[in-house]
Amino acid sequence: MTALLTIVAAILVFGIVVLVHEWGHFRAARRCGVRVEEFAIGFGPAVWKHTGKDGTLYSIRLLPLGGYNMMAGYIDPNDLEEDESGRIRVRPDAESQPPIKKPRGAPVLPDAIDGKTYPEATAGQRFFIIASGALMNFVLGFVLLVILVCMQDAITSKIIYGFSDGALSQQTGLQAGDEIVAVNGHYCFTANDIVYELQRTENYTADFTVMRSGEITQVPGVQFATRTDENGNTTMVLDFTVYGIAKTPKTVVRAAFNNFMYYARVILRSFVDLATGRVGVTELSGPVGIVSAIGTAVSYGLADVLSLAALITVNLGIFNLLPIPGLDGCKLIFIAIEGVSGHAVPEKVQGAINAAGMILLLLLMVFVTFQDVNRFL
Repeated sequence: MTALLTIVAAILVFGIVVLVHEWGHFRAARRCGVRVEEFAIGFGPAVWKHTGKDGTLYSIRLLPLGGYNMMAGYIDPNDLEEDESGRIRVRPDAESQPPIKKPRGAPVLPDAIDGKTYPEATAGQRFFIIASGALMNFVLGFVLLVILVCMQDAITSKIIYGFSDGALSQQTGLQAGDEIVAVNGHYCFTANDIVYELQRTENYTADFTVMRSGEITQVPGVQFATRTDENGNTTMVLDFTVYGIAKTPKTVVRAAFNNFMYYARVILRSFVDLATGRVGVTELSGPVGIVSAIGTAVSYGLADVLSLAALITVNLGIFNLLPIPGLDGCKLIFIAIEGVSGHAVPEKVQGAINAAGMILLLLLMVFVTFQDVNRFL
């Protein structure tokens, strides 16, 4: 039963996150008057497809690892070649795009298509279309966090309520009533931020910035006790508790925003840790690892599933905006260059860079998937 719930939850989480991302691209394209020939969830052979009244082919494909919008006028750079005179043209043997059906009756959406192709859109419109996928992931993440906060009995604050007996942190500077503003110079949006920063400290000592009696106060060198488990692992003891905040529409929205910022910063710092070598590639997880994490969340309950779904969708949005070839972030850079210089980066150059990036990303996915499988063997 747990395995079935894990499969269902994984399909729902992946499906909704991808659907929202691609729907963001789709709605932005329609808003800009660009015709979308196909809206697809997944890759590979189609298991379901339907042509709507707007002429768009809607499809669900076999491999649920992403999706795409095929926009009118888009040319695959791999279908380009240079002729004898040095001009770029579409290969004669390239697969032509399917004919577009004319709308039959009223449009499905109020901003009906006007026949514009993607290359005909302005640089600003194309930037908006590409960026909207990640933007919708952020909107979904915020909505999930609002739901999650509403499910909680109370909202956790950053104000210290009390200490355990003999608390080392109290002996080295912290006081009841202190509102924790930052730890080691990093602003804390939520109580989770405090825990995250303390986990990254060295020698179980941290510098705190607190609001005390209405004034910002620096409390350097706050120390924490440690404990060691039966396996010899040493961890820091968090020896204070914080106040809870009553739920109102204002505090719920604020808490959801703060949790969103917490997720976003943890994700960004994880990428920085990976780039600087603080975290190794061997610690990455792919689809198999994510499904396993979803299974664990299912065993704990709906709140954990929603929290993980929010983390996944925010992560997807941020990851897609990174300036990595093959991702939306790289496409945005090309469009920005065109907008500033007035000249588009040659399609052949864009194609080569994005193709190389996609190959590396696919190899990375194979590597992390192999790691995930090995962890379960």
